[in-house]
Amino acid sequence: MARKNKENKNMALSAVLRDEGDSSEDDYRRKRDKNNQAVKRSRVKSRMRTQQTLQRVNQLKTENDMLEEKIKLLSKELGFLKELFMAQAGTSQIELPKSVDLKTLLSDTTSDILDNDLTKSQSSS
Repeated sequence: MARKNKENKNMALSAVLRDEGDSSEDDYRRKRDKNNQAVKRSRVKSRMRTQQTLQRVNQLKTENDMLEEKIKLLSKELGFLKELFMAQAGTSQIELPKSVDLKTLLSDTTSDILDNDLTKSQSSS
């Protein structure tokens, strides 16, 4: 009988330890599952941020290409207008005042044109 009591105590003790073990395993499993879900959410957010960044880069590249083409066009137009003006100034009898620097005047006009065009394109966006 003493032997049975000892076996019953051992079985009860092992059942308690097993329950505690199951509880700690359940806690561990819950923590792992929670962490796995957090990692998945983090990776999804990271992919979305990367995708948004790539879209923004492509948008800016397109806008940059358009602006570069506009600069080329305006530079050609400015060159043509300068030639036209110089040809007209060369044939006319009107003398320009010596205090006016034609190159400075024309270069300021170019930057003003570009500034106005950039302002218009930014306000329309």
